[in-house]
Amino acid sequence: MFHKTRLKLTALYILTTLLISVTFSIGLYSMMVREVTRFDKAQRFRIERQIVGTAPSHPLPETSELIEESKGRIVIFLIIINATVVLLAGGCGYFLAGRSLEPIEEMVREQNRFISDASHELRTPITALKSAFEVYRRSKKKTQKEASAIIDDSLLEVDALQNLTESLLELVQYNKPNKTTQMGRLDLVDIFKDALRRVKPLAQKSQIKIKTDITPVTVQGNGQALKDLVVILLDNAIKYSSQKTTITIHVKKVQNNAVMSISDRGIGMDQNDLPHIFERFYRADTARTKRNTEGYGLGLAIASEIVQTHNGTIQVSSEIKKGTTFTVTIPCIQTTMRKKSNIFS
Repeated sequence: MFHKTRLKLTALYILTTLLISVTFSIGLYSMMVREVTRFDKAQRFRIERQIVGTAPSHPLPETSELIEESKGRIVIFLIIINATVVLLAGGCGYFLAGRSLEPIEEMVREQNRFISDASHELRTPITALKSAFEVYRRSKKKTQKEASAIIDDSLLEVDALQNLTESLLELVQYNKPNKTTQMGRLDLVDIFKDALRRVKPLAQKSQIKIKTDITPVTVQGNGQALKDLVVILLDNAIKYSSQKTTITIHVKKVQNNAVMSISDRGIGMDQNDLPHIFERFYRADTARTKRNTEGYGLGLAIASEIVQTHNGTIQVSSEIKKGTTFTVTIPCIQTTMRKKSNIFS
């Protein structure tokens, strides 16, 4: 599809360039013919004056053959120029058409990949629900216990579907073109307090300790979005950490930026996975093999979008069986000179 479109655009570029070039050539040809004719008449008049000494009573013979030859040379010259222009326009047009279509082609590929991945993720819980109901319906001896078990399992699948749809909606929300996000002055201490309160039950369930080393830093940002960002990174760290380990949070001001890092001592990731972890629905091999790990690979994609919304950067370093560190850098306004906060341990 895009190859045909590229050829059509190239043909359009060539046609437009040829139309302009031919129009210009016609005008140039008319002007040059007039100049040749005028020059011929002027030359003959001067020659006659030199011969006779006065205005000639008998004009010299017409030089029509010379003029016609000059016209022919002008036509050949203009044809060569137009052919060269068309060849250059074709090459440049094909190149520019390709460059113009690249972002559109990438967007279409990403959209198709997104639809395919989303359909695959949605199909899994739906298939599980359908299979459970079909098995129960075919059973000849239906019991209340079996019905309750099916309902419980179905509720789990429905919860999974709800989490997936909410994540998709959140991701689409951050991906909206020309999206305006309400920004305000925020203290990162308050952001982390609220985020840690939300992940505290999950950390306690896995007996994971969270240590903080937070310097109060004020940033210009959206409070809810930054809370979601911290929750995503902490939730990710807790999920892939072993029980009774420690997650460490550092927040400090470096020049005019707020630098936040969240480190865990979990399963880590292979270096080949790191360039892809912010892609939608991507899950590292270590994440796929870890049991009882919920999620659809959308959290880090959402985190990346939030960071971009705040004109920041997000980086990751990881080592298998040693842990992972996410580092977020966003512009800050000022740092309130207060003691570091140990808000959760």
